[in-house]
Amino acid sequence: MIPTPPTVLVLGANGRFGAAAVQAFAAAGWQVLAHARRAPGALPPGARHVATPLHDPAQLAREARGACVVVHALNPRYTDWAREAIPLARAGMDLAASLDATFMLPGNVYNFGEPMPAVLREDTPQRPSTRKGRIRVAIEAEIEARAAQGLRGVVIRAGDFFGGGRGSWLDLVVAKSLYAGRLVYPGPLDVAHAWAYLPDFARAFVSVATQRDLPAFTRLHFAGHAPTGASFLASLERAAESLGLRPASGWRHGRLPWPLLRAGGLVVPMWREIAEMAYLWRVPHTLDGSALERLAGPMVQTPLETALARALRDLAPDVDRDRHPGSNPARAHAAGPGVG
Repeated sequence: MIPTPPTVLVLGANGRFGAAAVQAFAAAGWQVLAHARRAPGALPPGARHVATPLHDPAQLAREARGACVVVHALNPRYTDWAREAIPLARAGMDLAASLDATFMLPGNVYNFGEPMPAVLREDTPQRPSTRKGRIRVAIEAEIEARAAQGLRGVVIRAGDFFGGGRGSWLDLVVAKSLYAGRLVYPGPLDVAHAWAYLPDFARAFVSVATQRDLPAFTRLHFAGHAPTGASFLASLERAAESLGLRPASGWRHGRLPWPLLRAGGLVVPMWREIAEMAYLWRVPHTLDGSALERLAGPMVQTPLETALARALRDLAPDVDRDRHPGSNPARAHAAGPGVG
């Protein structure tokens, strides 16, 4: 008898992480329920669209009956975090509990705040210094509290996302003017910054989801990449050149105008929300992924230059937005790039 493949419900399947999770779970042989208001453009074999809204949990639970994992890939706009992030997470937890499914959340480094050490481990004290960090801490604390009451919860933390299309710091800031030969880095070039290539990160979720006998609550870190700014830009230049994008006059580097964003934040809410997180580019940080690998084995780690070339290929021909009206660096977090 052929065993029935397990089923995963991905909430937010049209988002960048959600789409990567759909692809990764389907590639691993899972049945995938891709939850989104709009039908995803192209679903892999073994995946189907589910459109029932999250605010109709009874009907959604009926449609998702049999799912043993719920991946919470919903991410509100940066300006809507205070109002929406916790209610959305609670709705996802409620749904997972009603399905008797494991609730899986992509975490980020906001929890640790500006005093964070250079190496972040699962037991590193969480001392958030921003409102978004406090929201993230509250969400994880609620997952852990509900796990004590029967919910199975998993948080896998990663750095800023890149790859899988538009909407990240890579395309909306760093490589926004790539075709013009100009790269803009948001922080000092000698500081390490954590990044996660989305296809690799999504595969980590599959690896953990397949583990048996997980604790009621599991918190793990995905190492990803943590280059300095200079190393990241050098890898990006080589990646672009491998695709034939070599500026005739050589590469030029710029810096993100943080003082302008802070000043503009007095009248532009999105700029204020971005400026609040500026410390992430000043404070060096890497994620220790050893606990994840002890649990689930070696993680797929696409070399940085290869991952950047694939990310740029996914973006073409939309890397350069200079010809589009209204383009500006503050769009970087319009939909919550990175893990949000």
